[in-house]
Amino acid sequence: MPKPSSSADLIRKSHPELWQRFTALADACHEAGPLDEKTRRLIKLALAIAAGIEGGTHSAVRHAKESGITLQEMEHVVMLSITTLGFPAAGRALAWIHDTTTQS
Repeated sequence: MPKPSSSADLIRKSHPELWQRFTALADACHEAGPLDEKTRRLIKLALAIAAGIEGGTHSAVRHAKESGITLQEMEHVVMLSITTLGFPAAGRALAWIHDTTTQS
């Protein structure tokens, strides 16, 4: 599993019982329907982009990479967002994706 962000890590360390419940809920949500892993990860990326949540987008990118999703596939999600969210939102999303994919 990818390393949580520093703020998520702080919550994980200071409130382990809440973190355990949060991750159990996340796991249950992922398993609640018929979508495959790749589709779920691409949708989670799209949702974070649409909500304009930088940290959520970074997290979705880390999970997508872990699931074998390519940079080109993630960029395609952004291209699909242009006509719904607009160019500024798409530009932000590309920057957020590249923040995470260019880190070692």
